[in-house]
Amino acid sequence: MIQLSGQHTPFWMSSTSEGQFRPLTHNVFVDVAIVGGGIAGLTAAFLLKRAGKKVAVIEAEAIASKASGRTTAKITSLHQLVYAELIEKYGEAKARIYAESNQAALEQIVSLIKEEKIDCDFSRQDAYTFAESADNLDKIKAEAEAAIALGLPASFVDKTPLPFGVAGAVKFTDQAQFHIRKYLVALAEKIDGNGSYVFELSRVTSVESDEPCVVKAENGTVKAQDVIVTTNLPITDEGLFFAKTSPKRSYIVAAKIDQDKAPDGMFIGCGDSYRSIRTAPDGDDLLLLIGGEGHQVGDVTETEERYLALEEYGHEQFGIETYDYRWSGQDLKSRDGLPYIGNLTDEDEHIFIATGFSLWGVTNGTLAGMLLCDRLVGKENPWAELYDATRPVSFLDEEKKRKELFGDDDSADDADGDSNDKSIKINSSHLKEVGNGEGKVLSIDDEKVAIYRDENGKAMAMSAVCPHLGCTVNWNSAEKSWDCPCHGGRYDSKGAVINAPAVKDLKVLDCASS
Repeated sequence: MIQLSGQHTPFWMSSTSEGQFRPLTHNVFVDVAIVGGGIAGLTAAFLLKRAGKKVAVIEAEAIASKASGRTTAKITSLHQLVYAELIEKYGEAKARIYAESNQAALEQIVSLIKEEKIDCDFSRQDAYTFAESADNLDKIKAEAEAAIALGLPASFVDKTPLPFGVAGAVKFTDQAQFHIRKYLVALAEKIDGNGSYVFELSRVTSVESDEPCVVKAENGTVKAQDVIVTTNLPITDEGLFFAKTSPKRSYIVAAKIDQDKAPDGMFIGCGDSYRSIRTAPDGDDLLLLIGGEGHQVGDVTETEERYLALEEYGHEQFGIETYDYRWSGQDLKSRDGLPYIGNLTDEDEHIFIATGFSLWGVTNGTLAGMLLCDRLVGKENPWAELYDATRPVSFLDEEKKRKELFGDDDSADDADGDSNDKSIKINSSHLKEVGNGEGKVLSIDDEKVAIYRDENGKAMAMSAVCPHLGCTVNWNSAEKSWDCPCHGGRYDSKGAVINAPAVKDLKVLDCASS
């Protein structure tokens, strides 16, 4: 077994307290309900409250503990390599909108930090996308040219503050970084009160379009004129965003580094084995964050190797011996490279979504909050059309995807789990196939069964069928979770929902033998 160092938790979570906000335990009525307490939902809620709306944010776990609390927290309009492709695909006018709107989102964050006096370790930084070898140098030069043409603060450079040489880099000046959870908790504190609410530990189970709309959670209901769903992937299937996005996981390790060895700036490589690099203050110390090793959700089982690769990179390039933190995050790549922000469907006038930020959720999520606020207060926004969530895009071929994942096996078709109502005989021979602290999907009585043994050897069995749309989950060894490779739903080792679009837990099966 691979031995990894440090706490298995995001630095952003470890360095802030949780439990500031109460759960939803009653019924409330507001102007706008926001499902999801990450950067998109909290930005929208804050701006809407400032505009005079009464709002309620409903978060399944702790505020900013999911995608937003697992990012590298760079505030930048430099999105690796995107602008040359946008110009080629959509033309310069639309690419300029993407550039202007993301740069405006950066400045929106800066303004809120200054106006609200938010202490969140904010600092201005230059940002770089670099090529370590000449193989990607042409792409780097093309990106610099495209960004300059679009009016961004860009240039091509052949040297960076990194302690190793590069073939070349795109440099954006006057970008920024921050402690994202300090920022978002501060926004949440300013939202809560005076007829507006922030609810934690309140998993939403359904969103109904009506007059008013009805948002049902486990122990309470919120009624609102309008609803914004910002749960990474919408928990409601109307709009088919599960077929318009691809879920991706990526990994981060963090270690203390001497100030004189730390690079000034924020960095991301290019190519399949890219690395993302930045520093973050941690009291009197300085942390170096190294990210990368991305893959499709559910495609990789032995995920410890992803952390190990990042640790080895940190050792080779920065001389790091031990690490303080490690964590992973999940995001959704849109089919056409642009976020989906706006109405859930053409028919839904009162339900709105924001998703598909393609790994750049700090600015795209902030932009979503800005656009949705404008929409709900009746203000025209010249950027809204580009991101229209109902725009025509190509769909993932669901049938083809299932065949690629499962072959002709149709056991992963019953999302409601009705086929598992029959008795499944799980005996000691099955349990012996699973080691302590491990999980495995087994075929028992023609059914897919997910079995987990805790560190003490106690076994638990559940249906391996994802309740969302019936795909078979896979085991994620580093996170000790069950991950759906179809649409990114995730469950903890005991089957409880972690990530949308699923809202139901895996069905627990009788596992009397141990």
